[in-house]
Amino acid sequence: MPRTVTAVTSTRADYGLLRPVLRKLAAEPGITLRVAVTGAHLCPWLGDTVREIEADEDIAFCIDARLAVFTETPEPTAQAIARAVQAFDAYFAGTRPDAVLLLGDRFEIFAVAAAAAARHIPIAHISGGDVTAGADDDFYRHCISQMAALHFPSNAESAARLVRMGAAPQTVYNVGGLGDENLRTMPPLSRAELAQGTGWPALENGAFGLVTFHPETGAGAPEPAAQAAALTAALARFPAVFWVCTGSNADEGGAACTAALRAFAAAHPQNAGFVQSLGARRYLSALRYAAVVVGNSSSGVVETPTFGVPAVNIGARQVGRPVCQNVLCCGAAPDAIAAAIGEALSPGFAARARQAVSPYRGGDTSGRIVQLLKTFDFSRPRVFFDAP
Repeated sequence: MPRTVTAVTSTRADYGLLRPVLRKLAAEPGITLRVAVTGAHLCPWLGDTVREIEADEDIAFCIDARLAVFTETPEPTAQAIARAVQAFDAYFAGTRPDAVLLLGDRFEIFAVAAAAAARHIPIAHISGGDVTAGADDDFYRHCISQMAALHFPSNAESAARLVRMGAAPQTVYNVGGLGDENLRTMPPLSRAELAQGTGWPALENGAFGLVTFHPETGAGAPEPAAQAAALTAALARFPAVFWVCTGSNADEGGAACTAALRAFAAAHPQNAGFVQSLGARRYLSALRYAAVVVGNSSSGVVETPTFGVPAVNIGARQVGRPVCQNVLCCGAAPDAIAAAIGEALSPGFAARARQAVSPYRGGDTSGRIVQLLKTFDFSRPRVFFDAP
């Protein structure tokens, strides 16, 4: 009998990464794939990004479930977690897959993991073992790893950390980063297609930058609105660059970050535009051609090294991840951000950035994940491994 795997996607970011895995799982005779959509995908104020999945012509699967867990306006994180646990507990009670495939560190994905673990459904976890000290994502990620039976870290450092956290070595497979694979294998749009698809002519010929900014959510984190204001003040100092601003996530404070970037684009229509989500192909194409990536998303640290794109990483959200030579880190103050952007745009730094070597390069990452999902013995008991 084919093994049933339920994959859960909650954001534009994790769908973009999971996309090649889902395609290969759908085509694998030994796997019956179910896809559950939740979180920001089903939330109007976060872009209703389920439409990107529905419009994806390259996929060969149907959405098995749509489980809305966010309300119409932002709310305390704990309430969304409680709602997600309840929704997915009911879903797993009725479907009971052989394994649940989860990616990353979002609080709603943590809730899905808790629901699966409580029903003793094995979890396969992608991108465990990372560290992001400036966000609550850090402990959500580690909690998911502690519940998981099978681990797909994206680099050697994270793989070693998972073993030190108690994961048995025979359950940890350093498969590389899905973002790196996507960048290397997804056919990009041309600059002309990108400009036409977004309605921003500057993307065809001029220098442009990608901007994504999320709130820091760790204990004692700075006020998100103040940090976003510092970012927009710095962006305004570079009128020769067209700034492509995308919306923030569902973390508390994310709405304030989105509002700041939306207002900046409205106030600078000649050199800035805002879109809640570019979608996977447009985003990765834009990343390929960008003169600089600015903000504090994981993409700025994890994916930019593949193409050697200069990146400015602001604040503490990504502290703990490996940082390549194409990335400049700075504080969340206008002068610091502007200085880093100026350096990133310089010819000398651009040449240095092109020499970056990504620690996330793993070859056929998605193919390796699929084969392990097909063959791994999920019946073996999960034991805590005491590393030497």
